[in-house]
Amino acid sequence: MRKNKGFTLIELLVVIAIIGILASIVLASLNSARKKGRDARRVADIEQLQLALEMYFDSSNNQYPTGDIAALTALKTSGYIAAIPSDPLAGKTYFYQSTNGTAVCSTAPCTSYHLGADLEENGTTLSGTGGNAALSSDVDSTIGFNGQGADCSAAGTDDGCYDITP
Repeated sequence: MRKNKGFTLIELLVVIAIIGILASIVLASLNSARKKGRDARRVADIEQLQLALEMYFDSSNNQYPTGDIAALTALKTSGYIAAIPSDPLAGKTYFYQSTNGTAVCSTAPCTSYHLGADLEENGTTLSGTGGNAALSSDVDSTIGFNGQGADCSAAGTDDGCYDITP
């Protein structure tokens, strides 16, 4: 009687299927970790911009740069920040709007601002299951931008836009 050494076709297919399932689970986990890492970078960038804005405010007669995100070049030219940070995924700019506390401010002096970034992980659940803890401490205001849109402009308070004011 002759015995063949090796694996049957069925055994090989089962092993390949198991490897495929394990690989898909690992890739899904990595994608979620990458999103959380980019969101952490966005929050850190916003906090860096906030610090530069406060230094600008202290040295500029208690007013913030007037306008939208383009106005933040004043932070760079004044030496408060080396470069204006941008979104780590798409390279797009963050969102900024000068305000006077109650409305958009288009002429100086602007005594407040609204600064934000669109996060990939939405929700405000703090349990770690499908939520983003940063969104539980942000400011969901209606001045300039907020909400659920990709550019933080749609109305809503439970959104993916991490936004802060002074």
